[in-house]
This record gives sequence, C-alpha cells and structure tokens, in this order.
Amino acid sequence: MTDASSSPRRTVRVELGDRSYDILIGPGLIAAAGSEIAARLKGRRIAVVTDEHVGPIYLDPFMRSLSESGIEAVSLVLPAGEKTKGFEHLMAVCDSVLGARIERNDAVVALGGGVIGDLTGFAAGIARRGSRFIQVPTSLLAQVDSSVGGKTGINSHHGKNLIGVFHQPDLVLADTDVLDTLSPREFRAGYAEVAKYGLIDKPDFFAWLEANWRDIFAGGPARIEAIATSCQAKADVVAADERENGLRALLNLGHTFGHALEAATGYDSGRLVHGEGVSIGMVLAHQFSARMNLASPDAARRVEAHLSEVGLPVSMTQIPGDLPPAERLMDAIAQDKKVKSGKLTFILTRGIGQSFVADDLPASEVLSFLKDKYPR
Repeated sequence: MTDASSSPRRTVRVELGDRSYDILIGPGLIAAAGSEIAARLKGRRIAVVTDEHVGPIYLDPFMRSLSESGIEAVSLVLPAGEKTKGFEHLMAVCDSVLGARIERNDAVVALGGGVIGDLTGFAAGIARRGSRFIQVPTSLLAQVDSSVGGKTGINSHHGKNLIGVFHQPDLVLADTDVLDTLSPREFRAGYAEVAKYGLIDKPDFFAWLEANWRDIFAGGPARIEAIATSCQAKADVVAADERENGLRALLNLGHTFGHALEAATGYDSGRLVHGEGVSIGMVLAHQFSARMNLASPDAARRVEAHLSEVGLPVSMTQIPGDLPPAERLMDAIAQDKKVKSGKLTFILTRGIGQSFVADDLPASEVLSFLKDKYPR
C-alpha cells in the first residue's frame, strides 16, 4: 500500500504494447474529460452512451466539456438496469454509432456503470469492425472492475455476459466525485469488487480494507487509494493474461456462484445486484474451500464477517424471494464461461489472498454444498 495522503489524482497504466492505455483516477475528471480525450484522440467526433439514471446528472457537463475542447458529440440515453444488456439495445447503440458517422479515429464513450460499459464496449468492438472506445465509469464497481480490461458483452437467457468480445478501451476516466451520488447500496455493491482484489492475492490489502473501510465509504484519500490499488491489481493481471487463458480467471473469485444467483433472480436488481451476488459468491467460495479441506474455516468466517460488517449480503438466505432448487443453480453454473470441456471450474482458496483455479470439481460435491446452504 502507498501513502493515502499523496496526490488526489492517480494514473494507472495498463501495459498492452501499442494498445496500452491510462486509467485516470481522481476528482473533477468529468469536467476535464474534453481536454483529456482531445489530447489522446485523433478524430473529433464522439458518440456518448449513458442511461436514464446517469444521464440527467452527468451528460450535460460531460458534453459541455467535450464541446469546449472542440469535440463534436451525439448522445444516446438507454434504460437503466441489467436487462438493458440485450440484443435490442446493442442494436440501438450500433445504429447510433453508425448514424453519427463515427469513424475509427473517432470514439464511442460509455458514461455510466457496468451495464452501460459492457454494452457500449461490445458495440464499439463490432461497429465498423472495431471503433475506439473510452470508459467513463460512474459506479464504484465499474471504476475498479468492469471498465478495465476489455471484457464487453451482453446477457443471454442462458446466462450472464455469454455474448461479447474482448475490446480494450483507449482511456478510462474514473471521476471519484461521482461516487458521492451513489446510493449506499450501490457503493457497497462496488466495494465487494474492491475486497475481491485482497482476497485473490493481496492479504495485506484485505487487512488494510478491514481497518480502513469506513474511511473509504466516507470518501477522501483512502477511497482514491483503494480504487487505485484495485485498478493496478487488475491492470497487472490483464497485462499478463489479456484473454483469460490462465491467471486472469482469478478475477472471477465469487463470480461463478454470483452469476448463477443473478440468473436465478432473473437479473432483478430489486432482489440482487452484481456486487451483492459477488459478495455472497466469495463467501460461498471460501466456505466450499473449507468444506473441501483446502482452507481453514477461519478464513471463510473472516471474509463473511468483513463483508457483513460493511452491509453486504453474505448468504443466499438474504436474497429476497425464493430461489430455484439447487439443481437449477447448477444448470446456470454449467453455462458459466469458465466451464471447459464440460468440466466445472471454480476459483477457490487456500486462505486469505491465496486463491487458485480449481479444475474438474465434482458436480455432486457442489450440488450437495448448495443444498446445505439453501435447503428447500
């Protein structure tokens, strides 16, 4: 960990050769977006995609910043929520990009959270066989996770994010001021992804989070430090394994269980949002690791205690409404992108910060575990 009292703006570099890009982190970046983009963009036209929650707050100042830097821009406002990540809205974004005559030296901008980033990035990756792409994430979850690394996509009725492409952004502008407008629930959901980086391979960072989470929630230097550390952790993994052939799979800690739970709730954000699913999933991953005698039960209890302390759900029983039988959850798990040759793959752990890829897990063990955790 570095000194949290250092400069309020941080830059993290994602090293991918001639496709490397910067993640700028700090206050005031939406107001400075025009100058930051103009300094890096050859073209002078932009298509901005946002949603009905973010647009009324940030679209006008963002467009004004672009105009002041001589960038011509059009905008598209989509419905908010996970259900927007489908073919209908993908086509709407592509039509908007093509209708605005966005060329390859121009750019498509995602101004919003993870849903807008995933959807817009997918459209940028396929429109004109690939357009330049800029992420302006407005949720904590998007700032520390989905805006970085080039994973884009939409959902299918078979599961989450099963249709998409790898398409790296050219720039990420993470304005920390926007986090003050998030609801407590949205901020907590994003924090689950911050905690994930400590649980993967940074036990000292997880301990720091246990000690400093209140300051992170309150804002200030600790918040910027947590975001920068998370982005650097992801940047390092992406640079080493861009297309998830090995190491990058560790970033999915908690996601196999979490995605199955999201699918089981029909992507109803009233019941469960992504970060909440990840929180429950990370606890389940640690509990299952203990059940398989891979880790001490103390690690699972510690993870559960911290996530519960910050206000995140840590059990399937905390999800409002009924869940389908464990067999149905297993169907969703079997569709997970980490399944290879029909064999179940999970990210498990040997302790705090000691995650690893576990291949060929017995489906019977997972099913039995789920039945114990959510008896019906």
